[in-house]
Amino acid sequence: MWPLRGLGGLRAVRRNLRPRGQNRYTGFARFGSEESVTQFILENTEVVSGNSLTPEIQLRLFTPNCKFWYERPELWPLADPFWAVYWPGGQALARYLLDTPGAAKGRKVLDVGSGCGASAIAAKLSGSADVLVNDVDPAAAIACKLNCALNGLEPFRSETENLIGSELKGWDLILLGDMFYEEALADSLHTWLQSCIQAHGTQVLIGDPGRAHLENHRIRKHLHQLAEYELPPGVRKENFGLTSSSVWHFQPEL
Repeated sequence: MWPLRGLGGLRAVRRNLRPRGQNRYTGFARFGSEESVTQFILENTEVVSGNSLTPEIQLRLFTPNCKFWYERPELWPLADPFWAVYWPGGQALARYLLDTPGAAKGRKVLDVGSGCGASAIAAKLSGSADVLVNDVDPAAAIACKLNCALNGLEPFRSETENLIGSELKGWDLILLGDMFYEEALADSLHTWLQSCIQAHGTQVLIGDPGRAHLENHRIRKHLHQLAEYELPPGVRKENFGLTSSSVWHFQPEL
């Protein structure tokens, strides 16, 4: 989870952020190699398994025990580490996949805005045939690789190009955890996901704790709630009092 104070509260929890895909992240280049970024992540995150909806999944996250929790945000050498946060939308999505293995079993799964990779990990643990993680931050792909190892899984294939709006074929299931945090991004997702469903019959599952850009968006009337989970007390505190998180099935025909 992201703190209220660590690295400036992750820039006040995505407030005034550019949508993913509009920022190619320059901080990664400072390290010169994947190995050096891997070592930096290992040294500046902590393995966490409790205080979430999925205690059976281990993740490398940013916690008060990490050096940069109290450091000035400008000293952080990478882009804002959204991959070091287990967002409540992602937690609900991962919990649902673990509790409902038929949702992913035998299916080709694309996790968009994958971050720490928890939803993808849950899909693989539930028997998915193939998983691709997609996040425009290259550090997220490395973090996901490390998290796969923590959970006894081979690394997933990863893609750091922005896939939102692209023509996709062959994916049975698209996962989005806590991706509706900005109006323009919500608009892009709505249009793209609808085209994926209509053209290829792809199923879309969305995890979200009730953020305004989902609740107030026109996509909301096309969502069927599959599950709702009460967030643990620590998760509520670190997410400005959000109390629950839900999983939605996007059905444009509704």
